[in-house]
This record gives sequence, structure tokens and C-alpha cells, in this order.
Amino acid sequence: MKEAVSESRASASRQRWVICAVLFFAAAINYIDRQVIGILKPTLQDEFHFSERDYAAIVFSFQAAYAVGLLLAGRIIDRIGVRIGFALAVVVWSVGAAVHACADWLPWLKLPTVSIDPPAVTLLGGAAAGLALARLVLGIGEAGNFPASIKTVAEWFPKRERAFATGIFNSGTNIGALITPLVVPWITLQFGWQWAFVVTGLLGFAWVGWWWLAYAPPERHPRVNAAELAIIQSDPPESSERVAWSSLLPHRQTWAFALGKFLTDPIWWLYLFWVPDFLKRNHGLDLKTMGLPLIVIYLVADIGSIGGGWLSSHLMQRGWSTNAARKTAMLVSALAVVPMLFAAQAKSLWVAVGLVSLAAAAHQGWSANLFTLASDMFPKRAVGSVVGIGGMAGSVGGMLIALVVGAILEKTGSYVPIFVIAALAYLVALTVIQLLVPRLEPATIEPR
Repeated sequence: MKEAVSESRASASRQRWVICAVLFFAAAINYIDRQVIGILKPTLQDEFHFSERDYAAIVFSFQAAYAVGLLLAGRIIDRIGVRIGFALAVVVWSVGAAVHACADWLPWLKLPTVSIDPPAVTLLGGAAAGLALARLVLGIGEAGNFPASIKTVAEWFPKRERAFATGIFNSGTNIGALITPLVVPWITLQFGWQWAFVVTGLLGFAWVGWWWLAYAPPERHPRVNAAELAIIQSDPPESSERVAWSSLLPHRQTWAFALGKFLTDPIWWLYLFWVPDFLKRNHGLDLKTMGLPLIVIYLVADIGSIGGGWLSSHLMQRGWSTNAARKTAMLVSALAVVPMLFAAQAKSLWVAVGLVSLAAAAHQGWSANLFTLASDMFPKRAVGSVVGIGGMAGSVGGMLIALVVGAILEKTGSYVPIFVIAALAYLVALTVIQLLVPRLEPATIEPR
């Protein structure tokens, strides 16, 4: 029997891994477009003289749009399908990325923003308001990436392969974050900061063409043979009836995923939007010299993304339950973040980079398994909506962390309390998940 299964797998086409590669490049472009502003923060602050609170408000505007977009994107993608929904999302975010270059074209523009210390609503003006508006468009579009990708993985991979596939495509985020400090400083120094936004914004349009040609449902894809389709459909069949939001919110499984995202997604935004500033503030790096440390951080993070997904998939192949495999991988990741406590006090640049790199890798290993929990606990027809709800919760957390970090830096100039929050967030999140879903039992969803 084992020989027959092995022979069937050997004869199977591998189109699902091609689809995974397309998702990988979408994730890379997604992170290139969102990270450009973090690399250019010192340059833009020097040119437009906005404060730490203004920058926090610009980041906040992205997170707010991302939160709303995630709630809508998951639902829309569940309704219209990933082929059209994903393409539409990438077009919107690519437009948003490119129009950052026009941030100073609307000197009269005023946008409301908030602060937490002191609590107030104020107006953001000039180029800062233009950047915030561009971030709103970017956030709405980028919200479609993860709901579409996780739903695609659920459609194309059996459960035993999903964490590994998620880890692979999610590692594209680190490749994007790695490419950005290589490319953006060079473009900026050669042609100006506006072209950094334009060039990176155009990448998404090329991806849309590739996606349109490459994607079809596995049962209708011309390059999927019967053996591969049998692998893809090897899990028990599921109903294709639509799921109402109201049927998802009462479940502990929804809240476990959403709270896990709320507590830990903000830490990744911290790495993405503030680590360049940390390197400048604590170690004196500038646009010309911060490239190598950032490359190291995101290269190590890439290893963590694939490794975290591999670990739980490997444990399941060795006979571990889904519950034990996923949570063991998440515990390993949560513990690996704890040394981040000491990063802000490190005198050596490379000690600090090493600690941040380990934490970033652990986050990505955590994220690969947390995303997979959605497809472990919910049927395929609900995955996009659940990921959207969880993503919205994570983005709300990102909104709050932006305000907290801005207030702390404005008042103290120190990253010590910020990195303490980062170091402990994952253990708190895993405790919450364990309390809510001690056995990762599947949610029973009634069709609409």
C-alpha cells in the first residue's frame, strides 16, 4: 500500500508548488511596497520636517486602512474567488505605492490624526498628509494579500502540507524586506526619493499578468494531473456553502486566531517601520550604511519563516497531532523572541542586529503556524473571512503600536520599553490561544 502511495506521489504533477511560487512573489512585492517608507523615514523627515508623532500618524493611516481592508477583503475574496480578487487587490496597492511620489503635490491637504499622549485629534498637513493619504490606498489594497494567499493554499494543498506551503510563500515577505534596503537607497541617491516609490509600485502590475495566466482552480487547471489532484483533495470533502460572518464570530476558534494576530502582528510592524530608525538612533547608521544590517535581519527572518512551517509539518509527518505540532512550533518561536529584551541596550551593532534577526525569524515561524491555524480549524469556504477578521485584529494592534511607539520615542527617545513589549507578546498570545482552543478542535459552521 505504501509503495502504491509513493508511486502515485512520484507520478503527480507539481503545479501546486508553482502556485506557491506565485504567492511567494506577491508577498515579496507586498512587503517591498510597504517597507519603502521605513527605509526613507530619515530622508523624508529631513526634507519635510515632520515629527515622530507625524510619522506615527502616517503609519497609523496605513494600519487603519489595512484593518478595514482586511475585514472586507476576506469576505470579498470568499465571494468572487481568488483569481479576480487577488488581481484587483494588487492593482489597488500598486497604484497606492506609486502615488507616494506625489505626496507634496497637495500642500492644502489636511487629514485628521490622533495621538494617545496626550489624547487628541489634530490635523496632519502638507507632505505628511499626502503620505498618509497614499498609505490609506496602499493599506486598502495590501489587505487582500494574505486572505487571498491563505485561501489559495487551502484550495491547493492538503492540511499536512499547508504550514510548509504557508512558510514558503510567507518567506517572500522577508525577501521583499531584504530587497528593499538594497534597491531603495540606490534609487533614491541616483534619482530621488520619488522614483523609489514609482519603481517599486510598478512591480505589482507585472505580477498581475503572471497571476492571470498561472491561476485556475486545481480541478480545472490544465497542468494538474489526476495524481496531483488526488493529493490536493486527500482531506475529507467539505461543503461549499457560503458562511455568514455572524456564524464565525461566536466561535472560540475565531477569537483565538484574531487575538493571536492582535497581540503579535504589531511586533512585525515594529520591525518593518522602526528598525531603520533604531539603527540610526542607536548606532548612527544612515541611508548608505544601514543596507547590510537590514539585509541580515530579513535574510535570517526568511529562514525562520520556512523553518517554522517545516517544523510543524515535519512533526505531523512523524505522527504528532495537529494540535501538538502547531503549538510546539509556536512555543519554540515565542521563546526565541525573548532575547529581544536586550537589543536596545546592546552596545555592539552586530549584537543588536543578531538579537533583532532572531526575533524577526521567530516571528515569521510563529506567523506561518498562526496563519495555518485558520485552515486547521475552519472549512475552506470560511478561511478567507476568518483570515480577514484576524488580519483586521492584527492591524488594529498595529494602529495602537504606532501610537505607543511614537509617544514613547517622542518622550524618552529610547527603544528599551518598546523592545520589552516585543519580547513578551508571543508568550502572552500563545497562552491566550491555549486557553481558547486547548485541542484545536474544528469549528462547526452552519451554512448560510
